[in-house]
Amino acid sequence: MDAEKIGLEKMTSYGSKEAVIQNLRDAGCSPDTIECCMSSLDCGKKTELLKQLEDHRENLLRKVHEEEKRIDCLDYLVYQISRCR
Repeated sequence: MDAEKIGLEKMTSYGSKEAVIQNLRDAGCSPDTIECCMSSLDCGKKTELLKQLEDHRENLLRKVHEEEKRIDCLDYLVYQISRCR
């Protein structure tokens, strides 16, 4: 457990659990991830919560990079096709 427990009011400026949950949904978090994050938040486990959020962020970024590679492949194909006469 964190040495310092911080409540919802101090940890976020949302003021309500529903707003935090909605933000996590909007960020694409799974129900399991939301449950884990809210549990950490309820227990004041700031370090654990930040780790969970960072893990989700890294996963989203990995997906972005995968899609960028696909776009690059498609762009190359379009370029090759457009060069043909």
